[in-house]
Amino acid sequence: MEIMLARPGLDQLVSGVRDIVAKDLSPRDTAFAVADFLRLNLPGLDVLTDEERAGDPETYRSFPLHTQEEFSVVAVVWRPGQQTRIHDHVSWCTFGILSGVEYETLYRDMGDHLVEIGRAANQPGEVSGFAPPGDIHKVENTSDEIGVSLHVYGADVGRLGSSVRRYYDLPIR
Repeated sequence: MEIMLARPGLDQLVSGVRDIVAKDLSPRDTAFAVADFLRLNLPGLDVLTDEERAGDPETYRSFPLHTQEEFSVVAVVWRPGQQTRIHDHVSWCTFGILSGVEYETLYRDMGDHLVEIGRAANQPGEVSGFAPPGDIHKVENTSDEIGVSLHVYGADVGRLGSSVRRYYDLPIR
């Protein structure tokens, strides 16, 4: 018998995202519609266990909370200073910040180098969404506390293993 972990707010979130995805909107419009829904239905930190919220001293951790063919809900836990490599995604994405500061640097691919095109310090309660192309970024927890963010991807990360399409090692000019 499998024991299901209680994740407050997750069922409502999954149900709402499922309804939006069923409308078969464009990737950009889906990302924005899911962001609007997430803004009003962002779960609390209790969507993760104490152990999950502790993070990992070595690297940020991703916890898939729900996966299906059309979308996935993933919690990401960042200790202070932890960051991603520069990357883009296989699908649209919406994210909401539960704790910490998720500092995002955006880039444009110029073929032989990247150009920084923007920065955002995403605070608790803030929600945003995007869709490829134009989603090249790096993310870092710049706060002094453990950061937790909830991501909804328009892909099955259970099957794919990740939402990342490509990592970028090009010089930044």
